[in-house]
Amino acid sequence: MIQDTSGQDRVIEASLTRKFKFPLLAGVAVLLVSGLVWASIGGSQVSESISRSELRFATLERGTLTRDIATTGKIVAANAPVLYSSEQGTVTLIAKPGDHVEKGDVVATIESHKLTNSLKQQQALLEGMKSALERARLDARRQQLKAQQTIDMAEVDLAAADRESRRGDELIHNELISKIDFEKGKDDLHKAKLLWAHARQEAELMKDTLTFEVKNKVAEVNRQALVVAELERQVAALSVVAPVGGIIGNWLTEQKARIAQSQPILTVVDLSAFEAELAVPESYADELGLGMDVELSFGSLTLMGQLSSISPEVRNREVTARVRFEQDKSLQLRQNQRLSARVLLENRPDVLMVKRGAFVSTGGGREVYAMNGDIAEQTSIQLGARSMSHIEVLQGGKVGDVWVISSIQPFNKAAQVLVR
Repeated sequence: MIQDTSGQDRVIEASLTRKFKFPLLAGVAVLLVSGLVWASIGGSQVSESISRSELRFATLERGTLTRDIATTGKIVAANAPVLYSSEQGTVTLIAKPGDHVEKGDVVATIESHKLTNSLKQQQALLEGMKSALERARLDARRQQLKAQQTIDMAEVDLAAADRESRRGDELIHNELISKIDFEKGKDDLHKAKLLWAHARQEAELMKDTLTFEVKNKVAEVNRQALVVAELERQVAALSVVAPVGGIIGNWLTEQKARIAQSQPILTVVDLSAFEAELAVPESYADELGLGMDVELSFGSLTLMGQLSSISPEVRNREVTARVRFEQDKSLQLRQNQRLSARVLLENRPDVLMVKRGAFVSTGGGREVYAMNGDIAEQTSIQLGARSMSHIEVLQGGKVGDVWVISSIQPFNKAAQVLVR
């Protein structure tokens, strides 16, 4: 007799399909709910989502945009002359790099035997020419004395002839002499007058001649004196002096070296005046102008200056500019000290602007993602003038709009992205 069906019962293992059926159904339900929520928030165009912590935002505002150029530079002495050799010779460097010197101090000497010997020769020649000049003056005085003697003798002869003529006049009146003797007396008087007149003319001509010769001698002496003075100047220049007060920079030659004429010897740095030397990219060279304001930063210290000079040439794709600024002892500046600077090109008032960010380079300055609630929407824009901190917005935004100013690459060109 069969009591029940327990003998026919057997255990059946659950299949994989039945095992995961309910979890799968639950997952599908969650996805459907998420899709409905997504659709209710942004529509079917929202295809990406990005964490808010990965992005940077900025609000568009109106204000004054200051166009500027960010660059770096260094402190240089406004006056740092290089001293050169005035003559070929052997140099002796007296002042060492770092030594303090005053204006006029001898910092180096050059030994040139050729120049010093030439000076001695020309000085001896000058002394000889001076002696010749004095001799010429003595000869002139002697010649003038002889001429005066001739004039005096002619005057004596003229007086005697005149006296004889007057005696002849009395004798011929009394018929005591013959007419021939009378006429001979008149001829002697006329002859004496001619000799006296010629003596005077000869004396005047001799005076002019001697004056001319002495003048030529004086000119020769003066010309030789100029030659000696120039050589003395060159010999004095063999002692190289500091043109300004300051410190010795660098030796540009070796001690006791044989140097050529016009070869650099050393530099003297004037510590009383410094300037900033900036390296500006050549793309901004045409926008630079003398007198532009420049903001200089020395660590935590900031001060203002003005462009004083702009190099006309480009080196290593940079233009060198000098900045003059007010100085005082509290600055504690040093040669070649590094600094950062902003060249202020212009101020644009009442400009719609936004802070600068990576969106400019990654979007090519033509697109940005503007926030609309929690949705970042792709927007076409047009940008204008740029500064270190802000950039002008010409089209695509208004005051109060919030833009994503970080890189737009994570958005993958999506039209709308959820920012969670």
